[in-house]
Amino acid sequence: MFAGLPELGIANGEDLKETLTNCTEPLKAIDQFQMENGILLPTLQSALPFLDLHGTPRLEFHQSVFDELRDKLMEQVAVIAEGKEEDRYGKLEELLEKSFPLVKMPSIQPVVMQVLKHLPKVPEKKLKMVMADKELYKVCAVEVKRQIWQDNQALFGDEVSPLLKQYIVEKEAALFSSDLSILHNFFSLTPKTRRQGEVVLKLTQMIGKNVKLYDMVLQFLRTLFLRTRNVHYCTLRAELLMSLHDLDISEICSVDPCHKFTWCLDACIREKFVDGKRARELQGFLDGVKKGQEQVLGDLSMILCDPFACNTLVLSIIRNIQELLSQDALPRDSPDLLLLLRMLSLGQGAWDMIDSQVFKEPCLDLEVVTRFLPAMMSVVVDDHTFTVEQKLPSEEKSSLTYPTTLPDAFTRYLQDNRVACEMGLYYVLHIAKLRNKNALQRLLPALVETYNDMAFGDIFLHLLTGHLTLLSDEFGSEEFCTVVFDSFLLTSFSSKENVHRHILRMLLHLHHKVLPSCLEALMQTLEPPKQCSEPLKELHSQLTEKLEAQKKSPAPPDESSSLDLGLHPVTVPTTTSVPTTPH
Repeated sequence: MFAGLPELGIANGEDLKETLTNCTEPLKAIDQFQMENGILLPTLQSALPFLDLHGTPRLEFHQSVFDELRDKLMEQVAVIAEGKEEDRYGKLEELLEKSFPLVKMPSIQPVVMQVLKHLPKVPEKKLKMVMADKELYKVCAVEVKRQIWQDNQALFGDEVSPLLKQYIVEKEAALFSSDLSILHNFFSLTPKTRRQGEVVLKLTQMIGKNVKLYDMVLQFLRTLFLRTRNVHYCTLRAELLMSLHDLDISEICSVDPCHKFTWCLDACIREKFVDGKRARELQGFLDGVKKGQEQVLGDLSMILCDPFACNTLVLSIIRNIQELLSQDALPRDSPDLLLLLRMLSLGQGAWDMIDSQVFKEPCLDLEVVTRFLPAMMSVVVDDHTFTVEQKLPSEEKSSLTYPTTLPDAFTRYLQDNRVACEMGLYYVLHIAKLRNKNALQRLLPALVETYNDMAFGDIFLHLLTGHLTLLSDEFGSEEFCTVVFDSFLLTSFSSKENVHRHILRMLLHLHHKVLPSCLEALMQTLEPPKQCSEPLKELHSQLTEKLEAQKKSPAPPDESSSLDLGLHPVTVPTTTSVPTTPH
């Protein structure tokens, strides 16, 4: 407990033991020991007997003085470190030399740690001693740990790894959230709110202003993204940089070539739209990548691969297409649209670029612009034509029926092209948001076969299930249930557990709206297999319990929540469908 005292010429318990063993008059020896090792203040000697009269033990007195002096010393260390004296760090190093032998003594340790914390460069020998001792390493300040980490990537990796795992778990849990709504979904949080998350704040604190540690974290993120293809690592790449930006850490922001691009894109994500001015700014950054610095494209592609960036780009593309339709213009004639597609393509190609280490912008398939987008627009025109037709007086109506097939170019590009597929999926979400049942029934079966099974990814299914709450009343129709479940969701649920979970999530919210005969068949089909995860079993149990409770006490018809959105009741035009069975 008192290791280190002899090195400083201070007597410890062993010295007292030896003194008492070899003396002839123990009381005199104790008095002498107290005199030599007590507080060296002559005027104190005459005052100490007063404490004895009050029954205050000498230990208690010395302890209180010690605590007071220690606190004052720690304050003084901070004052010296923050001062302007040229030799301030020399003074602290001198104090470190004197106090470090006592670093294992609990009462002195805070002083040593305070000195270490305020030294911008701790002597190498001391750093190694701290690193070698698990207990010391554990209690030392993050400022000291940064100095250890910057030359020990493996140790830093051990510290960062649990945080990165936690981040991915939190993001994936959000996609399977029990909250099902178009208003409160995965993309609802603002960028600033997301950056207040525990993991981002901890990583920001661990990095501080240390460029070397920042580069290490980026390398971990690139490696993990390559290993897992998990796009949430791309989100963290952008969030970390913007968190340092929020704190004005210019030491890092000024050397990260992606800083201004990310800052501009962050503003677009906040607005959920890329306007013309910002689009030109972003284009300037992309065009400004100099020869010999092409590697920057790898990081820019990761930032654009972030689902929040991708979501913003595609929402902007859909809005752009709507404007082109209203102006009778073609996609190829819109520079803004072509730039958005360029950025979407760069983001979608992030993994391939980092994997191949060929830092070159992927060429956008021009047929996406000349064939796929016009085909998608023709679907919008079909829908609009049918809607107008329905509003005509009966004598002017033709025998036009709602189209059931889709243009070949549309379905082919959904299957063959990543960028086209992303746009097609968001167009389906757009249709659902408009509560367009006919268009949805036409489009959903086409999503069974998409590029890399993107329609069965968690992000799209999370959004789709939320959007379908807008059409909750349509689940009373057998035709609608058949399209949503049999023609789309159930085609892959047996091979993809995530799809199984998303169906159960949706049914937990909409079961009372689903046609009873369809619900009964669904419950049999959705029985979890023996080899399945706990979350899947849990979801199925929750749904079973809800249905049992509903059978015992059916809720009155007017109790159903308004569109399951947490909204005030709104009036929506009714569409022809099979009447919903009372629940």
